[in-house]
Amino acid sequence: MAMSSILNADDIKKALDAFAVADSFDHKKFFEILGLRAKSADDVKKVFTVLDADNSGYIEEEELKFVLKGFAKDGRDLTDKETKAFLKAADKDGDGKIGVDEFTALVKE
Repeated sequence: MAMSSILNADDIKKALDAFAVADSFDHKKFFEILGLRAKSADDVKKVFTVLDADNSGYIEEEELKFVLKGFAKDGRDLTDKETKAFLKAADKDGDGKIGVDEFTALVKE
């Protein structure tokens, strides 16, 4: 499933452009620009499924580094600092990965 079938392509471009500079990523602003917060829980789960590249049911730290590429192929890699901050914000149970419920909670916060 392509991310553009869930989210508006123009919003995806705006969100990626807003955080094109290394160490500028802010997940709250990113989700807001994408319009993801306003989407249904089902759509948020679809986005999670696209980002869960290995279909493990979790977004692990290594997948999180490439999360912007999940929205568009030309998205940049997150820096280690950004990846760790994103993981820390989402990983509420401390298992080192993000489950679908954690992702949904993060998007909606």
